[in-house]
Amino acid sequence: METWVLSSHDIAKVVAAAGRDALMGRIIDRLAEGFAQIGRGERDLSPPRGGFERAEPVPGVFEWMPHRDAGDSITLKTVGYSPANPRRFALPTIIGTVARYDDHTGALTALMDGVLLTAMRTGAASAVASRLLARPGSRTLGLIGAGAQAVTQLHALSLVFELERVLVWDAEAAHRDSFARRAAFTKIPVQIADPARIIAECDIVTTATSVPAGAGPVLPDGPHREHLHINAVGADLVGKTELPLALLTRAFVSADHPEQARREGECQQLAGHRTAPGLTRLAAEPALARPWRERLSVFDSTGFAFEDALAMEVFLQTAAEHGLGRRLPIEHHPADALDPYALQPLPAGAPAAR
Repeated sequence: METWVLSSHDIAKVVAAAGRDALMGRIIDRLAEGFAQIGRGERDLSPPRGGFERAEPVPGVFEWMPHRDAGDSITLKTVGYSPANPRRFALPTIIGTVARYDDHTGALTALMDGVLLTAMRTGAASAVASRLLARPGSRTLGLIGAGAQAVTQLHALSLVFELERVLVWDAEAAHRDSFARRAAFTKIPVQIADPARIIAECDIVTTATSVPAGAGPVLPDGPHREHLHINAVGADLVGKTELPLALLTRAFVSADHPEQARREGECQQLAGHRTAPGLTRLAAEPALARPWRERLSVFDSTGFAFEDALAMEVFLQTAAEHGLGRRLPIEHHPADALDPYALQPLPAGAPAAR
């Protein structure tokens, strides 16, 4: 059995062949239907992710995120969160790979990059939540944090709202100054604005920062539009939050994965407070969300492996449509299943070991 591998070059070809907008649109639609299937009890929610923090040599987190579709497949994303990566190593803050296994045999069937997939599915999840909870006529988006995630947040939201402008802030001047160039493909005017102006003027705000645990909030609790919707994306560690507690306690707060969000999302601030139905239930029953389109709402987005599994399906299907990827014999499947030394013969012409 061979493994279908999508290299970084294959991913680039997938994006070029499908087009950025069409690919993101497919992921948004797939997530919307998948969330609704969970809400209707037709599919299972992924287990919470696991992992460990590291302080040295470079602070960060390494995590594993599993999802199982019984009788079909298991999807496992391994992901490193390293805030110093862009500055110290010219690498993305979030690096990962996504693997798919056959649920019957455990054999590795597919392997691909998780960097672009993570950014796109996170943006897509915010688009799904915002389409449910934000005012339909929303025109102004605010972004607190102008790194890689901000690009796909703007992209996804621009596909479900007729955005007229985006207000951006980042603690790093280089990030906020370069955002307009990185997001130019959306053709939406970008203005740099401080957080107080962003919360006051925007219909939708996304927070996606690398603020350390205990150092938030990154958004003030100031005057805002009555219908403000916030996608809180950056809280992904115990103790790391981006929103002020006073704002959360008067908002309709819906989490993508309620159990995980109570541990490491904005909901960890809400012990003793009642939160709203989770995103999967809202996707299955949109009528529950409609009254909140004119009131303050928050989507607590921590990200879970079901999202990765669905986004991987979109990438694999698109790759298949365009004949992309390679089949490689990564796993050792001995000629005699009971003899691990029953090695498969070397390909013709391969040099023998000395």
